[in-house]
Amino acid sequence: MKTTQLLLLAPLVWPSLGVATPAQPKPAPAPTWEQSQRTNVADDYKYARFTLVGRFLAPPPNATTQRPAVVVDCVPANESPRDRGTFLAGKLVVGTPLKIVYVEPSEILTGISYFPKIDLQIRTDNGKRQENKQWSPGADSTSATISKNSLEEILHAHSVAIVANDTRGRPLAMQFDIPDPAIVEQGCHLSVR
Repeated sequence: MKTTQLLLLAPLVWPSLGVATPAQPKPAPAPTWEQSQRTNVADDYKYARFTLVGRFLAPPPNATTQRPAVVVDCVPANESPRDRGTFLAGKLVVGTPLKIVYVEPSEILTGISYFPKIDLQIRTDNGKRQENKQWSPGADSTSATISKNSLEEILHAHSVAIVANDTRGRPLAMQFDIPDPAIVEQGCHLSVR
């Protein structure tokens, strides 16, 4: 009789024992282009800033930012004298000082000139194509200027891996998953497709 009573009480007691179920991992949010409006006070015009945040494959020591970013500035069509979006600038923001190399130009007109550049390796779509590039450093050497052609190549890819060296020559590997580029393409009048 006692065994029968225990078996009848078991379904009532079992839920109160707090059987733990493993927590379901939350999926990472899909990458998106964050758009913000800016004003150039000196020249009195408004422009749009598109930012895509990536990730470091190995976190760099002493980085001032937690994540790298691709930043694109454009004058929107309603502010542009051309009645279409106008690309202003693109840059790769790393957040830690990058190694600068000095490159001799292909043609020297007078004297000796060297240009500061940052060596990068760019691989698009999981290694299908890798290129060595040299981009100009930003003012504080923690960023690099992206040309319009390079930006169009990046926007055309699904994923982009970029490797640059810090001032000590250690590689900084970054990964960007490229979302639909339509908002940047339209806002900057870029030809991605």
